[in-house]
Amino acid sequence: MADGLTKSAARNIFYGGSLFFFLLFTALTAHSHWYMVNKSTDKEGLTESVVQGKHIWEKNMCINCHSIMGEGAYFAPELGNVWERYGGHQNPEAARAGLAAWIRAQPLGTQGRRQMPAYDFSDEEMNALIDFLEWTDGIDDQDWPPTPAG
Repeated sequence: MADGLTKSAARNIFYGGSLFFFLLFTALTAHSHWYMVNKSTDKEGLTESVVQGKHIWEKNMCINCHSIMGEGAYFAPELGNVWERYGGHQNPEAARAGLAAWIRAQPLGTQGRRQMPAYDFSDEEMNALIDFLEWTDGIDDQDWPPTPAG
């Protein structure tokens, strides 16, 4: 029996370990993709209006100030649960009207507060953006944000 590790045994351990961890990484990546597509995303609720709202979100660079599920800037409030904060689960029409009124009223001009810029969204664009925010609220965000206020 050899006293130490031979070159060929070390090489076999290296290649075998590399192959094992590559296969493990590939399997975990495939599972993560499957989980995101099939479990944590509401595919049925992903309408054309929601897609248009996401495009409006991106075109107006809302993520430069706001965050959704922790992604984005922390200059302005988290919007992943804004539908819930406006009471969308209890009264969707009132929540939709409240969100639209809030966005249209900007900037408020309050001294010492951060100001949201004014956006001149058409009714269709406003509805699409609110549809996107409503859809985002339905994603399994694993209890994010940690506080209801975002």
